[in-house]
Amino acid sequence: MSASYETVDYRSLENRHVLITGGASGIGEEMVKAYRAQGARVSFVDINEAAGAATAPATGASFYACDLTDIPATRAVVARIEAEHGPVSVLVNNAGKDDRHAMDEVEPEYWRRALAMNLDHQFFVTQAVTKGMTENGGGSVIMFSSISWMRGRPGMVGYTTSKAAINGLTKTLARELGPSGIRVNCIVPGAIVTERQLALWTTPEQNQQFIDLQALKFRLDASHVARLALFLGSDESNGCTGANFVVDAGLTQN
Repeated sequence: MSASYETVDYRSLENRHVLITGGASGIGEEMVKAYRAQGARVSFVDINEAAGAATAPATGASFYACDLTDIPATRAVVARIEAEHGPVSVLVNNAGKDDRHAMDEVEPEYWRRALAMNLDHQFFVTQAVTKGMTENGGGSVIMFSSISWMRGRPGMVGYTTSKAAINGLTKTLARELGPSGIRVNCIVPGAIVTERQLALWTTPEQNQQFIDLQALKFRLDASHVARLALFLGSDESNGCTGANFVVDAGLTQN
């Protein structure tokens, strides 16, 4: 699913330090490749050590293993990344897990873990890089939501609740951090074909269902999200903050 990113040259991204969470696979891995193609210095964090160890040498990015649900460990790894590579200029809060779960089977421990995997770290990683961004004159924070909450998708209430909360978090952080020159925007992906989706849920029938619902009649892949992430990380979007950017081929129009 990898794409070429040579059709545009975001010169402001050259040598800029970009931190991507969940960068070892799927959309995160594609964004690692996209930012590296623009000459950015990329650090990425993931819980999957084997996948991270494979992605790092293939892309020239720096990999750090961390469980982002462990906030003390997360703060420590961000401090280490900045100590080794300098302040983060672009933060991409991509990590998440869209596990399916029946509403009547959700217990408090599972509920808290769903929020921790999909919501909590987006705030705490942002908090951790804010000082360096401010001292560096500003930066760009890219949050990640999902159209699943906009569509009220059943069978994943912990996930959709987390993703809905990110909408409010984005707007509040944009106001909070704007005076420091830090922009905060949110990418809201639609039905994106990734290896995980192909392995767990994607069928020919489901492919056709999404195409029928979408305004654009093709399936989206990770590169469609990565291209938007490049724009939001670059100076070309320096007038944008507090906004949701939907990448869903028009699915939410229905």
